[in-house]
Formats: sequence, C-alpha cells, structure tokens
Amino acid sequence: MTAAAPPMSTKALLTDVTTVRLRPRYEGSNICTWIGFKHVNYLVEEAVLVHFADSGAPARRLYEEHGLGLDIVALETRILHAFHMDDVAEAEVVPDTEDDDRTLGFRVTLRVERDGSVLKAVAAKVRVSLRADTYLPEAGEPPAEFAPFVVDRLGAEARPGELAPVRMVLADGDEAAVLASLTAGRNAYAWKWNIPYPYCHFTERLQMSGYLRLLEEAKDRFVLDRGISIKTLLDDRKWIPVVPQSSVRVIDEAVMEEDLYSVYTVEEIFKDLTYTARMDCFVVRDGALTLTATGRITHGYAVIDSRSDWRLVPFDRRVLDALGGEQSGT
Repeated sequence: MTAAAPPMSTKALLTDVTTVRLRPRYEGSNICTWIGFKHVNYLVEEAVLVHFADSGAPARRLYEEHGLGLDIVALETRILHAFHMDDVAEAEVVPDTEDDDRTLGFRVTLRVERDGSVLKAVAAKVRVSLRADTYLPEAGEPPAEFAPFVVDRLGAEARPGELAPVRMVLADGDEAAVLASLTAGRNAYAWKWNIPYPYCHFTERLQMSGYLRLLEEAKDRFVLDRGISIKTLLDDRKWIPVVPQSSVRVIDEAVMEEDLYSVYTVEEIFKDLTYTARMDCFVVRDGALTLTATGRITHGYAVIDSRSDWRLVPFDRRVLDALGGEQSGT
C-alpha cells in the first residue's frame, strides 16, 4: 500500500539549497558542439523544477492536487562560459524570496568542469508564480503557505509602479496596420504568429520556454531581413552569434491560438563588440494591443577557429550597417 504524501510546505522551498547535475539537450547543439542560450536557460528551468520536487512540491502535484500551474514569469541569465555537447552542469538553486514578495524567487548557478577546474558558467535569477487553474472545475484550496504566491492571472503579482499590462489602442486592427504601428520610428522588425499548442502548457497559455524560442527566432528573422542571416555569415566568414546575457518577463497571459505580434528592436551597439535588442510581444484584444511579455538579449559574434574553439570578433562595417540601418520590411 502506497503511503500518502505529506502535506506540502514552503519551508524547504524557501530555505533549502538544491544541487543537481544536469546535461544540456542534444537539440541545443546547432553549430559545432556549442550549446545555444535557449538550452542553457532550459537547464536553469530544469534546476528550479528539481528544487520544487525535492522540496515536496513538484509541479505535477501542485497542479493535480491543488490546481496550481507552476509558471516561470521572469528569467534573467548571464552566460560566463559556453556549454558544449556532453557537458555535465552542476546546478545550485538558492531560494531568494523576501517576506513581502508575491512571486517565489531563486538564484541559480551552473558550474562546469574545464581542464580540471570547476568554473562558474551561468548566473541566473528566476521568479515563479503559481497560477490558479480556471480551465477545469475548481480545485481544492491550496495550502495556506502557498497562498501569497497564487495568482488568478499571470502579471497580477506586479506591485504598484512595477511593469504591468500595457494597452495601446489601434485605429485599424488589420495585420499590416498593427505591424506598422509596432515598428514606426524604430530600428525594428516585427511579425505576426499564431500561438501553437507545443509552445503552451497547462492546457492554454504560452509558457516561458515558448518566449525563449521566440527570442531566438526574433534574432534569426531580424538578421535575415538585414541581409546578414546566420547562414550568410557562417558561409562568408565562419561567424556565429553568441549570447552573454538574456532576460524575459511575462507581463500578461497569451493564450493558445491567439495571434501574437513580436517586435525585435535594436537598442544599443557597444564598442563594435556587442549589441542589445529588446523583444516585446503583444496580442490584440478589444481593438487594442496588449503587452504580454518583454525581453532583452545581448549578442556578439565569434569566429569558428576549429571544431572545438572559437573567439570573439568585432563587428565590421557590413554588420554595423545592417544592425543600425533602416528596416527593409516586416
């Protein structure tokens, strides 16, 4: 006979440190054997999920017993050393939640062994909301200790004065008009996309990993539009994009099969070595654009020296012109 699971508590979740060994997925190795930023962030997400499970509050139990969806609503990551295929990361999750916080906070460090030394490869900050499920009949009341972190809608946890849902009224709701309004006067690229179910979770809403995939696609679409696509620079000079920093924050919910408008805007080019871009995602509701997420990513370029080595290179004039030039289309 299986013993009943003990009641859930936030004590371990908010105080214990979790250490787990993780391996990046094979899918994330797109160029030579280096792992892309998206899959590095997946390691961070996986470490947080293991922390919940080891603390007695796994994501499955939260949902099935209490109707709470575990949603990562903010993720900020600095990559200090690249991961390779077959690397094993040691992930440390440290709780970082203040008494008056409405989201559960964690600091995640990924370490990797290089030539006999253990290096700090990634430093990340994560915020988690527990979203009350409304798709299925009402579930039982969550444990009282979890109540401060439960929301009826993602974004509802924002304090007064923090970034909150933003709505901009549209004069015309057709696709061309929306794209024009989003890119007017900006060094930007925008496109419309219908949210498919593989990007969603808990039956209906776009999840953090979906936004990470969009952030990666936004870069790909932007440089293609500017004539310096990923393959173009690979074939011309063996240059690859590298990402030292990224962040995404969920502001409001985006739902399966809604049309999502994503805007990728170059904000700053720093000393010909890196550039920072912002991604904003909107849906159209009741004739207005509603911001659902915002993110930032810092990119540089590296030249492939061999199958195992690369080095950073400064932007040349062609790349600088493309990054700073006028948009050629949406």
